[in-house]
Amino acid sequence: MNMKGTGASHGAATIVNAIAMGKGAAFGLDLRTEATVELSEGDGVSVVMDGHPGESTVLAERCVQGVLERVAEGRKYHAEVRTRSQIPISKGLKSSSAAANAIVLATLDALGQEMEPLDAVRIGTRAAVEAKVSITGAFDDACACHLGGMVITDNRSEELLVHENFPDYVRVLIHIPEFTVRKADLPRERIKAVSGLVDLAFHHALEGDRHRALTLNGLCYSTALGLDPEVQLKALMNGALAAGLSGTGPATVMVVVEDKVKEFTEAMSGYDLLEVRVRNPEGRA
Repeated sequence: MNMKGTGASHGAATIVNAIAMGKGAAFGLDLRTEATVELSEGDGVSVVMDGHPGESTVLAERCVQGVLERVAEGRKYHAEVRTRSQIPISKGLKSSSAAANAIVLATLDALGQEMEPLDAVRIGTRAAVEAKVSITGAFDDACACHLGGMVITDNRSEELLVHENFPDYVRVLIHIPEFTVRKADLPRERIKAVSGLVDLAFHHALEGDRHRALTLNGLCYSTALGLDPEVQLKALMNGALAAGLSGTGPATVMVVVEDKVKEFTEAMSGYDLLEVRVRNPEGRA
């Protein structure tokens, strides 16, 4: 008998990137990823990523295997996975974390199982390290994608330090260049060189100054990665509360007061900008 399950998660944006020091912060975006998983007799995993036929399926396979190892009590299944997403791949908007969350949840749903939210997230983050799509497992990103709101985490111990709403009086504008930045190409020594400033950004986030943290982090990583910070600077010059590189880019996120969005987008008319709502936890004030 076939068993079918569904799961969903969302995108997120960086406040502090955890690569430099193992601790990070991120907040949820209203960009949705959905997954279906159908289990049947047999073994192996087949994956279809709608709109992205050439992308690696290793992460999806590891997510399914991680759930089965955890809750299927040694039973073997063949899994058919299908994902569809509004999140651009390899742009810094947490497409991998959202996909991992959605696939884990869909696999659990197919098995008729439930799991504590952070335990489900940890299956996906460990799968991401195994699949080599993340250096730290991106526990901060995965938590923001799954829980919504703003999270601050220690990725090394997979501990959630802070979880609170992100202000809902703002909108996020995103500039997404055409090129991609792959994790295998990251200049580790250059990132290590800015770790002291990234640590300062992290402490700003802990103290509640998320806008300063996001901007400082973005400038640090743009410099380390050799990416042009011009969009960030122009956004700040035109009234953004914060602007910075998300993840390892190349997307730049800009936080703007809601009633200033029209004025801001007119001032930034030379750039294609995607407007996205912040996603906070449902039912939380």
